[in-house]
Amino acid sequence: MVVVAEAVVVAEMVAEAEKKEEKEDEEDEGDEEKDDEEKEEVEEAETVVEEAEAETAEAEPVEEEAEAETVEEEAVPEVPEEAELEEPEESFSDPEDFVDDISDEELVGDLLKDQPEEADGIDSVIVVDNVPQVGPDRLEKLRNVIQKIFSKFGKIANEFYPEADGKTKGYIFLEYSSPTCAVDAVKNADGYKLDKQHTFRVNLFTDFDKYMNISDDWEIPEKQPFKDFGNLRHWIEDPDCRDQCSIIYESGDRTAIMWNDIKEPVVIEERARWTETYVRWSPKGTYLTTFHQRGIALWGGEKFKQIQRFSHQGVQLIDFSPCERYMVSFSPLMDTKDDPQAIIIWDVLTGQKKRGFHCESSAHWPIFKWSHDGKFFARMTQDTLSIYEAPSMGLLDKKSLKTCGIKEFSWSPGDNVIAFWVPEDKDIPARVTLMQFPTRQEMRVRNLFNVVDCKLHWQKNGDYLCVKVDRTLKGIQGLVTNFEIFRMREKQVPVDVVEMKEGIIAFAWEPNGSRFAVLHGEVPRISVSFYHVKNNGKIDLIKVFDKQQGNSIFWSPQGQFLVVAGLRSMNGALAFFDTSDCTLMNVAEHYMASDIEWDPTGRYVVTSVSWWSHKVDNAYWMWTFQGRLLQKNTKDRFCQLLWRPRPATLLSQDQLKQIKKDYKKYSKIFEQKDRLSQSKASKELVDKRRRMMEEFHKYRELTTQTYAEQKPQRLELRGGVDTDELDSNVDDWEEETFEFFVTEEIIPVGDQE
Repeated sequence: MVVVAEAVVVAEMVAEAEKKEEKEDEEDEGDEEKDDEEKEEVEEAETVVEEAEAETAEAEPVEEEAEAETVEEEAVPEVPEEAELEEPEESFSDPEDFVDDISDEELVGDLLKDQPEEADGIDSVIVVDNVPQVGPDRLEKLRNVIQKIFSKFGKIANEFYPEADGKTKGYIFLEYSSPTCAVDAVKNADGYKLDKQHTFRVNLFTDFDKYMNISDDWEIPEKQPFKDFGNLRHWIEDPDCRDQCSIIYESGDRTAIMWNDIKEPVVIEERARWTETYVRWSPKGTYLTTFHQRGIALWGGEKFKQIQRFSHQGVQLIDFSPCERYMVSFSPLMDTKDDPQAIIIWDVLTGQKKRGFHCESSAHWPIFKWSHDGKFFARMTQDTLSIYEAPSMGLLDKKSLKTCGIKEFSWSPGDNVIAFWVPEDKDIPARVTLMQFPTRQEMRVRNLFNVVDCKLHWQKNGDYLCVKVDRTLKGIQGLVTNFEIFRMREKQVPVDVVEMKEGIIAFAWEPNGSRFAVLHGEVPRISVSFYHVKNNGKIDLIKVFDKQQGNSIFWSPQGQFLVVAGLRSMNGALAFFDTSDCTLMNVAEHYMASDIEWDPTGRYVVTSVSWWSHKVDNAYWMWTFQGRLLQKNTKDRFCQLLWRPRPATLLSQDQLKQIKKDYKKYSKIFEQKDRLSQSKASKELVDKRRRMMEEFHKYRELTTQTYAEQKPQRLELRGGVDTDELDSNVDDWEEETFEFFVTEEIIPVGDQE
């Protein structure tokens, strides 16, 4: 390449010489000596160009050799003969007495920063303690179990099982493909219960170095900022004892939270596009749940601030544990073979994912059913009933319950008892089983014959279980229905049978009692019957009401009152009953009503026509428990109304009985408040008096505080004598007696003659 460059330079020189020659020829044609010199220069330049072109042609195949030769020629200039004399080479060695006082960090500190360390790469390694100590014959089985448990957190690159005396030492090392997988394994597998004797303790390998370098000097931990979400149960303290409800309208674009007031609803909070589909309250009313494409959000407190978020793409359904500690979400979009994401169980307080499950279909939601205390949850698959325990989210006793042909199961609302039924199989009859957990003890087994279908209905407190059994009998066309009533609180769980001669439309237990209602018959001869389960082992038919229009039964949460409704296809017919004396209080209609919701106290009931069911006449009406219409609230494209649940009362049974005895005393107070709230003027007067009372209490607290602060000054002014109380310093009192002389004068009153 250097030769080529030289050729280019020479070519430029030739061009300049030719231009110069032409110019000088024009200016001085007579200068022959100059012409001869210029001719010689041009000839020399042409000769150099020809030689350079020849060298270039030879140098193209071996360009690297030409470059090397050129560099060598340039690097070795001609040296005078005097410089060719050899000079002694300079020595760069340190003298013998040299002391190196410069450290490597000062000299090449920037390079040492990138020096690999021994600990590099171990942030993907975890240490698992409390692993069973096994010999070579059981080691392979242990490896398979460990792989099954820990591979769901990520790909395991390496594993090491230390051994001593022919057995494993009880701890192992696992290396994941990434540090993220290792951290996930520590979070989810720490505390995993393998069996009764072995509970895993999982730590990152890098934590050991951290724990070894802990300082002996205690440092005050940094104070974390407190997130105040307000009083999460503030609505229970309402002085007017009102309840809250959530309303969705404008086809789901707007959501509002309202106080239920007798005159008209009072809006507390209203937001646009608060949820993308619908909302739901948690079982105790603590949280409001909203649905979004990316996941779930929980809201609460007085201003409904966002408390927690859960990322679950495409979530459609959720369910809470009764204790509100856990939430289950379902999404049909996210699911892989190695990382199940269809169903996820979340910790509500921390927002962490506890476990994921596969799910093929959500037709029977909820997939997981919780025990009454939230300690266990169960799932039914083909021929298998799997019971899991919280908070480990692992299988109870590491095994499922194998039950061939299991069709349905349900937890008791009051005990850790599961009821399930299995259909007939050849000569083996159908059976209903009551099983207690975690002992797996069978409390009762009931064999049934000629069974077509069964439905399980628990009473709210778990005192009774009703199994609706549909049978086929010889010589009788159609189905015959029996109610098998299990008395759960009695020894050996006796069973009573109620035979029904007509088809069953609906069945419902009284929430806090021993009565149940049944809708039976066919249109237009539909009847509603009320039964009472007595303590003497009998079930009495209380009363039957014929010619009813209904397909659903809605009991008041407090019992005694119920509504028989004909929803959707039956044009919204309503019948209000009082079961204490079995009277029909009122008959009404809300045309095309699609939903009915009782408020938590049982004082009011709402009927509504949802835009999701019908596109016209969307509104909700409010009734008293007696069937008297209070309000008609029309909302544009009204979709949903849900009452906010109330947590269980903290009062004892004796306190509740005492309150019921004092109903008359309390009723006078509430009647007075109701009369005051009838008119707007009375309401303004009550508000004014309330404000004046609040101002008085604030002034009284301020003066009391000032009076207490001035006490030392009073003692000093009065010589240490405390005169704040009338009976203080009684011993220092001196008693003196004074006598007064009083003259008596009698003045006659009246007419004097």
